[in-house]
Amino acid sequence: MIIRKLYRFEAAHIVRDCSSERCRLSLHGHSFRCELLLTADRLDRGQMVYDFGLLKGLVGDFLDGFDHAVLFWEREAPAFRRAMKTHSARWVQLPVSPTAEQLARLIFVGCQAFLDATDKVNGDQTARVHSVILHETETGYAQCFRADVDAAQDAIDLRRVIWADAVKADWKDPKMWDKLAAGGRFKNPKPPRLKR
Repeated sequence: MIIRKLYRFEAAHIVRDCSSERCRLSLHGHSFRCELLLTADRLDRGQMVYDFGLLKGLVGDFLDGFDHAVLFWEREAPAFRRAMKTHSARWVQLPVSPTAEQLARLIFVGCQAFLDATDKVNGDQTARVHSVILHETETGYAQCFRADVDAAQDAIDLRRVIWADAVKADWKDPKMWDKLAAGGRFKNPKPPRLKR
């Protein structure tokens, strides 16, 4: 079984080395729609693949980190990186070019990392990311599957994702990314049991 959770964020990027002159030479923005699809080998005690309410926590904050942010590649010219960090409170420096394809891969890897680092307590231990669909426009999207992450020539190192302080300040736990990168653990709340 597969479940789907929809997220939205507004973000700006520049896509170097692409065919479109407008995209590779000009900073521009999109109203992104991100579909996170999860699957599991069995339903949890609440008879769900994964509780949608739990996705409002770490995963929700992670994806909200992209909202109203400038997304740029760590390989940009130093002057460009400095300008983005100086003139925008919300920015994210990425280890990959911020194309829809690479962002979908990054989101897949990030969401799976949070699921893997979370102690699940309601029989939902097998929940995992099935795929990520990232709509960049109304007519175009990229979809990432596990094979796209596992077989890619450039593995995504989450430790190289750098978030602006203004982004981290909006998270429920401003240190969640550092904790994830350091191999820390998170724990889902234990649901109360009905007395029968």
